[in-house]
Amino acid sequence: MTLHQTNPAQAQPVVEGLTQDVAEFVVGTTYADLPAEVVELGKKSILDGIGLALSGSVAKSGEHIQAYLKGLGIQEGPATVIGTALKVPPRFAAFANGVGIHADDYDDTQLAVAKDRVYGLLTHPTAPALPAALAVAEAAGTSGTEMMLAYHLGVEVECKIAEAINPRHYQHGFHATATCGTYAAAAAAGKLKGLDVEQMVRAFGCAGSQSAGLRENFGTMMKPFHAGRSSESGVVAADFAALGWTTTDKILEAPRGFFQAAGGGFDPAAIVGKLGQPWTFASPGVSIKPHPSGSLTHPGMTKMLELIRTHSIKAEDVERVDVGTNQNMPNALIHHRPKNELQAKFSMEFCMAILLLDGRGSLPEFTDETVEREDVRAMIERVNFHVHPEAEAAGYDKMTTIIDIHLKDGRTISGRSDFGKGSPANPMTYDEAADKFRGCAEFAKWDKAKTESIVETVRRLEQLRDIRELTRLCA
Repeated sequence: MTLHQTNPAQAQPVVEGLTQDVAEFVVGTTYADLPAEVVELGKKSILDGIGLALSGSVAKSGEHIQAYLKGLGIQEGPATVIGTALKVPPRFAAFANGVGIHADDYDDTQLAVAKDRVYGLLTHPTAPALPAALAVAEAAGTSGTEMMLAYHLGVEVECKIAEAINPRHYQHGFHATATCGTYAAAAAAGKLKGLDVEQMVRAFGCAGSQSAGLRENFGTMMKPFHAGRSSESGVVAADFAALGWTTTDKILEAPRGFFQAAGGGFDPAAIVGKLGQPWTFASPGVSIKPHPSGSLTHPGMTKMLELIRTHSIKAEDVERVDVGTNQNMPNALIHHRPKNELQAKFSMEFCMAILLLDGRGSLPEFTDETVEREDVRAMIERVNFHVHPEAEAAGYDKMTTIIDIHLKDGRTISGRSDFGKGSPANPMTYDEAADKFRGCAEFAKWDKAKTESIVETVRRLEQLRDIRELTRLCA
């Protein structure tokens, strides 16, 4: 790979051989190259993803996906649609499970490194990578280590591409989980299919032309559709590359390639020589969500719960609440007066209101019925969500949230949080992630014995000779 001076006509760096370099990383990396810390961190996200696919299977979007697949007449296949009796071809299992994982916006989140990259607005790494890895691995009957390696490679490629592309990509409307996630799924599926470097380059070329997803659809079923389609598209890309399908060999770095077309450029320093150096799971890390809402709400929700419990705050005593963040957070949390559960996930006002009223914000609270409650609507009116200069100055690599709770007795109770529970700064243990998994499984009315078996099977994933030992428990 060669890094040249900036092309004056485009004012963008020219990096020859970048796509080839990424393909070589995927093809050449072995399970032994994964640090033990990264393997253990990945298990938490894998367990989290399976739990979310279970709860997503009973969401309204899950009902639609299952009806759609049945209508295609493809109920005979080797890959499991988690939470259902459906067995379908791998591409469709990747699609369904990707939608399921992202259905409740409860899945893990990539952290930004550079201060101009927006923390929490890069990707949800597991939603595209895990369904592709699981589906292809189940079809082939590969081992737990092979599946985990493919998953980690997918996450690493996805996160480094997301970190490198200009922030304009997200700010101007692209959904990075949908766009960068397609490369994740292509890397995971391609690794499991044993693609060589030339084939992997072509898989990325195919992935790039399928990469799509617009943030205007946030707050609708299309947002989880993005994650499912990116996972499916990556599997399709690997399938076509294996067949000999031809594509460009420079989809990432070309003047008309992904970085330039979708972002207006990229930062080579964020990806050149950085794949696995360090692994994203190790640094800066991946956040596991404590609440089924946009990750940008979580520092505020973590702090609000702390203030409520510490000061015994009751909803009826609250005059108003001021919530201040940097300017990028209102740019994503766009539903100030949500009308349904999907919009509520992107409403700082709802998230603050429900904690004050119910003292928790889990799957049962994020429903249409809750959003329509009169007390919820009244409390939302008391929440003032705004840009705060202190939060803006803190940088976009944090989700700084400043809360001032004004009580009717004249007191003001305040707090600040840069990170929420589940972030590397305040991480969940495996057992805490398992508790979240149990909540998702209970929401899906999943068999308790199966639930506990999944928790323990993922804990010892590297010991599985056949990944179908796990997927059977998910069906």
